Amino acid sequence: MVAYLENLDAPETLKKSMLYSISAGGKRIRPILALAVLEAFEKNTEEVVDVVCSIEFVHTYSLIHDDLPSMDNDDYRRGKLTNHKVFGEAQAILAGDALLTESFSLITNNSYLTSDQKVQIISVLSKAAGSTGMVGGQVEDIEGENRELSLTELESIHEKKTGKMLECSVIVGGIAAGASDEDLLHLTNYARHIGIAFQIQDDILDVIGKQEEIGKPVGSDEANLKTTYPKILGLDGAKKEMENHIHISLEHLNKIKGNTGILASIADYIIKRNH
Repeated sequence: MVAYLENLDAPETLKKSMLYSISAGGKRIRPILALAVLEAFEKNTEEVVDVVCSIEFVHTYSLIHDDLPSMDNDDYRRGKLTNHKVFGEAQAILAGDALLTESFSLITNNSYLTSDQKVQIISVLSKAAGSTGMVGGQVEDIEGENRELSLTELESIHEKKTGKMLECSVIVGGIAAGASDEDLLHLTNYARHIGIAFQIQDDILDVIGKQEEIGKPVGSDEANLKTTYPKILGLDGAKKEMENHIHISLEHLNKIKGNTGILASIADYIIKRNH
């Protein structure tokens, strides 16, 4: 990812801004999911590592924009000052825009995938990131501030805002690996449920986590008057709900024809992580 951006023929300030956020660390759960699927189906990961990076480009763009004063207004991300705090709001917006559009260049320039695979992957990624996925979820999240949401409404927000990009990661891995339609269906359901579990753990950590571990201030959800899983279900109820979604995800994983050990480990990591 870094090498690609360093060699990009773009204004130097823009490159620095893009590199700042893409190099900031983080869990990298989305590209790891895609790589785990490729491993499960014994696909050479080196052939499609650029496609895997495209998912992280989209995710990083969304974080840059989420942190803006007009959105979540966060000063820190992954333990570092947010992009707009370092480069200014205009540059941060443009860096996010550039990462989003460059993600599709990474896919189209791949030398190993067929044209059909590329079209499928672009279709999946654009839907996951767009108005019916991540962006749509962000809109619902903003509109949900300052009012009490039901559990159904909260799940709808997070299934779009967080879950769709996690689903996308495993589906992209499956398409690149040549997985069957049946396996893709089970991968989708596995990812959908770990996506909800992932968000529940995020909500829990915003209550009981430590800033030095999660990389951003604790209690920001409450400060922004957001409805969360612990707020609706209580901490114990939220933990049980998370465990239930992980259980369902593993049921689907067990039906996939492939070595899914790493994918199972990721599900376990989600409920035990502290950042």
